[in-house]
Amino acid sequence: MKTKEFLSLLRENGNKELVFDYNKGALVGANYHLTEVKNITVDSVDCGAGTDFWKETIVQLWESPSELDKTRYMTVSKALQILNKVNGIKPMDLEAELKIEYGKTDFHTAQLFIDAFETFEDRLLIKLAVEKTDCKAKEECGVPVEISAEKEACCAPGAGCC
Repeated sequence: MKTKEFLSLLRENGNKELVFDYNKGALVGANYHLTEVKNITVDSVDCGAGTDFWKETIVQLWESPSELDKTRYMTVSKALQILNKVNGIKPMDLEAELKIEYGKTDFHTAQLFIDAFETFEDRLLIKLAVEKTDCKAKEECGVPVEISAEKEACCAPGAGCC
């Protein structure tokens, strides 16, 4: 999800609670804070000598150990207020992909992407997922590329679809 899409989603959901699902039903605690917003520029070279360049917005969540008894989540409007303040100090690239950085004792710190969201009467649930690493230069590196059985059947000689 791009930064502008995330901000738009927040604007559409006002005073609902903002809840993050970081691992298929495991929720970030109600004691979380937005502790940092990072404007990241990635300028990379892959193992096949291919270059790439992109930007990301990373929003960091942290659970406060002094607020373990907290049961109400931050409101969407409070999160939007924080992000608007940050944007006034260090403008975010609205076209950049947005990721959520989170970790705690029993979950490794990770930059998670927004996989989906659900809106409820009183809550906006942001479902996060891990993006697995991958070789971007499979052909150059001699890594076999898996082709699904459906695609293989379609692309077989005489199949008429390629």
